[in-house]
Amino acid sequence: MSEVYATRRSRLRDHVNAAGTAAALVTRPANVRYLAAAAPQGSVLLLGRREDLLVCAGPPDDRPYEGRPDEHLRLHVLPASGGDTGAAAAGLAVAQGADSLAVEEHHLTVARHRALGSAAPALRLTDLDTAVEQLRVVKDEEEISCLRIGAEIADQALGELLESILVGRTERHLALELERRLVDHGADGPAFPTSVATGPHAGRRGHRPTDRRVEEGDFLSVCLGATYRGYRCEIGRTFVIGTSPADWQIELYDLVFAAQRAGREFLAPGAACRDVDRAARQVLDSAGYAEALPPMTGHGVGLEIEEDPQLAPSAMGKLDACVPVTVEPGVHLPGRGGVRIDDTLVVRPEADGGPELLTITTKELLAL
Repeated sequence: MSEVYATRRSRLRDHVNAAGTAAALVTRPANVRYLAAAAPQGSVLLLGRREDLLVCAGPPDDRPYEGRPDEHLRLHVLPASGGDTGAAAAGLAVAQGADSLAVEEHHLTVARHRALGSAAPALRLTDLDTAVEQLRVVKDEEEISCLRIGAEIADQALGELLESILVGRTERHLALELERRLVDHGADGPAFPTSVATGPHAGRRGHRPTDRRVEEGDFLSVCLGATYRGYRCEIGRTFVIGTSPADWQIELYDLVFAAQRAGREFLAPGAACRDVDRAARQVLDSAGYAEALPPMTGHGVGLEIEEDPQLAPSAMGKLDACVPVTVEPGVHLPGRGGVRIDDTLVVRPEADGGPELLTITTKELLAL
């Protein structure tokens, strides 16, 4: 894998040099991991004029699930704890003869930006902007494999929960059980705080589990994800508790399912991101639910759970092949509950079978 990280750093260096900057400092943790493999907390990456350095506050841990930094990348460990790795990296850039340094201004605090300037006043600081995030959008097959395994783990954890007795248990308890099952099946941990929503809470995006207990006749919506080797996937499903869903539950579920299918079918290389959102949104708009819709239909996933691209009405740009995204329309009706259906897919050309579905738990409306 070392050549993969070297190639990524080379692509970033080409971008930096084309902008007329001598060196670059990467501080955002997900971006450091993308370019250097696993790194100790607080590490920064310097793309220097003579060599690249991973600047760490302490030596890497030997925790196998976290992995090790790229073996071809030299580590510079600060001699004393408590030092600022970014400021140290700025000094190292000067020592390598750099007169300018591109930094991730969108990630740096004002105080840290000032610290960089104070540590190396001879450096001209420029903005690297989101150059690394843009490199991360299209995944290689190794990255997609990690997402695929994470999706399998999430599917497995959800499937086991559905086989257990749910009535009388609290949202909070079910969420904790799901997160335990993710780890039991090999995940690094949950990709984000697991959401379990019942009754009037169901279908609410980002719902934080409460002590409300599952009751007969409830909608039960679950949204969870697994992290595997740093890569995060997402799945969301909605079920009914009891033997027979009510007519309004069937109608609402079928509508959200149709919207989700419309969005999924629109995923293709070259498709405008806003058009994917529109395909799903129009189904729900036409049924009168415009006011109940979330601000976006989906988003990219990878080393972070919400990456570019965004599938939203105002989104710019088009999809590329090998871009993993979620498609997650939902409707929440205050006081009644709602439905959310969420899948992680990889954009693939039609010649390769179209979008690859990673999360395969059934989307049939099950009565549990």
